[in-house]
Amino acid sequence: MHPRNLSIDSFTYDLPDERIAKFPLPERDQSRLLIYDKSKITDSFFHHLPNVLQPGDLIILNNTRVIPARIILYKPTGGAIEIFCLDPIGMSHQEAMAAGPGVRWKCLVGGAKKWKLDQAIGIVIQRNNVSVQCSAACVQRVNDAFIIEFSWDNPSMVFSEFLDHAGKIPLPPYFNRDAQLSDLERYQTVFSKFQGSVAAPTASLHFTERVFTELTENGIQLEELTLHVGAGTFKPVSSETLNGHDMHSEWFSVPRSTLLKLRNKDYNRLIVAGTTSLRTIESLYGLGVQLLRGRAGNGMLSHTQWEAYDYIDETITPEEALDALLNRIEEQGNDYLHATSSLLIAPPFRFRFADALITNYHQPKSTLLVLVSAFVGEGWPDIYNHALNNNYRFLSYGDSSLLWRR
Repeated sequence: MHPRNLSIDSFTYDLPDERIAKFPLPERDQSRLLIYDKSKITDSFFHHLPNVLQPGDLIILNNTRVIPARIILYKPTGGAIEIFCLDPIGMSHQEAMAAGPGVRWKCLVGGAKKWKLDQAIGIVIQRNNVSVQCSAACVQRVNDAFIIEFSWDNPSMVFSEFLDHAGKIPLPPYFNRDAQLSDLERYQTVFSKFQGSVAAPTASLHFTERVFTELTENGIQLEELTLHVGAGTFKPVSSETLNGHDMHSEWFSVPRSTLLKLRNKDYNRLIVAGTTSLRTIESLYGLGVQLLRGRAGNGMLSHTQWEAYDYIDETITPEEALDALLNRIEEQGNDYLHATSSLLIAPPFRFRFADALITNYHQPKSTLLVLVSAFVGEGWPDIYNHALNNNYRFLSYGDSSLLWRR
């Protein structure tokens, strides 16, 4: 069966609200760790991960950083407008965060009916004890989103500073609470670097400097990539089948060194931390096939939602696909592969790289739960039932699991 035809009702379970972790534990690495290997379940704790893995194993991490993408503005009449920044227009996330004194972003807008096109809403922020006059204007509607132009009168200020003063961390809606000061730290990984995500790569929230030190001491390798998590991560599947669900495209970047390590298989087993890392790594094969089959243009490579299922019986090897990507960035004089992906991983997806997945527990009827099913097979209900019956904490601030691929 093509995954388009999979019923979302096959990927559900009963999740009581009290099992959703609304706040993080005092210590990140004290989270519980469920280990699933060959249908066997073992209970552990995340700080034991360095002793669970073997020397020579490789962990792939997503080093994206969450931006304060939620902005509340008030019209002169008192009406509230809520802006949720998605993607910059005409530039990369890094360029947009350093841009000034104006930038355009694609945004979701709450209360849009109250906001006329080209009407600017002013906001004053305090920067170094100096008032900065800022404004946001809705300039164009694009499907279910809007193009918002942000501007300010201080040429030395950049957009990241505007967000730091005017924005809030966009916590998942199932928290049912406003962001608190502690979320500024705890809803980021300890190794986050590049700003651009509107949601944290939550599987990596459990890592600490202590865990990284012990991983290194035990001979376990670490590599990083960047995928800026989009608002689509919160989007539930509302259609009866996956065919009616559109995955949002997300920008990612993979260093040449990581591509080479994957190409030469310079590791024992490959463990990816989080569904974002998994979708990035597994998108590489399809992008390489595009190049080798002459299906890629000269612009940025892009992996679409369903194309992976055209490659299930493809004879091109992962090494050949990676060689094509390495040749592409060498021709361009780059040290990184920049691309986008809207890959939806669902049964019967054929995994080319990952041996294990570190991940939290996901919402019923979500594409992330579908991904877990594709990775571990029909045993996913056993994992979730065990977690529910043994008081594991669920969702973004919840506990962790280490799932070995079937």
